[in-house]
Amino acid sequence: MPHLHHGAAISSASVLITAMLVFTALVYLRGCLSLRSNSLGGIAGWRVCSFLVGLFLIWLAVASPLSGLDHQSLTVHMLKHLLLMTVAPPLIWLSEPVRAWSQGLPAAFVRIFQRPLMLGLGDFLARPQLGWLAAAAALILWHIPPIFALGMRSAGWHFVEESSFLVTGLLFWWPIIQPWPSISQPDLSMILYLFFATIPCDILSGFLVFCDRVIYPGYLSSSHLFGFTALGDQQCAAALMWTCVTIVYLIAGVILATRLLSPQHVHDRGFVAKSQELPGGREAFQHGD
Repeated sequence: MPHLHHGAAISSASVLITAMLVFTALVYLRGCLSLRSNSLGGIAGWRVCSFLVGLFLIWLAVASPLSGLDHQSLTVHMLKHLLLMTVAPPLIWLSEPVRAWSQGLPAAFVRIFQRPLMLGLGDFLARPQLGWLAAAAALILWHIPPIFALGMRSAGWHFVEESSFLVTGLLFWWPIIQPWPSISQPDLSMILYLFFATIPCDILSGFLVFCDRVIYPGYLSSSHLFGFTALGDQQCAAALMWTCVTIVYLIAGVILATRLLSPQHVHDRGFVAKSQELPGGREAFQHGD
C-alpha cells in the first residue's frame, strides 16, 4: 500500500493541529479564570485536569510522532482510534467545556450559539439515537478494507477519518455525561445504551481476532513494530479494541448504576417531579428559580 503521508506534510499538519489545541486550551483556561473572578462558581481543578488530559490524548493521536506510525502497525492505528473515540471525548465533556468557553470566548461569538436555531441543532445532536448510530457507522465504515485503504493512501481522507472518529465520539458520550448546560440526571436507558454500543465493536474485533488471514493487505509489506507478524499485529489490534472498549464502557456503566442507586438521586428525582407539577415548573427548575 503506497504511503503518501510525506514528512513535510505531516510536520505542517502537526504544527497546525498543535497550535489549534493550544489555542483551545488557552480559551478554556481563560473562561475558568473568568468564572472564578466573577464569583460565578469556578470549575473544579479535577475538571480542568480532565480537559487538558483529553486535549493531550487528541494531540497524541493526531499530531505526535505516534500518529505517523499507523501505516506500519494496525495496533497503533487502532490505538489512535480508541483515543479519539473512547477515551478523549468523556474527559472533554467531564470538564464542562461549554461553561468555560461561554466565558472565554468573545460575547458576540457566544451569542451566535444562543440563537434558537443553534439551540435546536444542539438538542438534535444530543439525541442518544444519533450518537449511537453515528459512532457505530464510523467504526464499521472506516474498517471496510477498500475505505480503510483510501484513508491510508490519502492525507485528506485520513484527516476526514480521524475527524469523524473524534466528532462521533463526542456525540456518543454527550447523553451519557450530560455536561453543562444539560441537567445531569442518571438514566437506566444509558446503561442499555452502553451495552448495545459494545455490539458493533464486539463483532468487528471478534472477526479480526479469529480471522485466519490478514484483512488489510497493506500491512503485509510494512515494517512490523513490536516484532509482530502482520496477522499477529491484526489480532493484537482487535484485542486492544475489544478490551479497551469493554473496560471503559463497564466503568461508565458502574458509575451510572451507582448514581442511580444513590439516595441523593432518589431525592433529586422527587424534587424534579414536584417542580414539574408547578406552573412553569420545568423552566423554573432549569433556571434555578
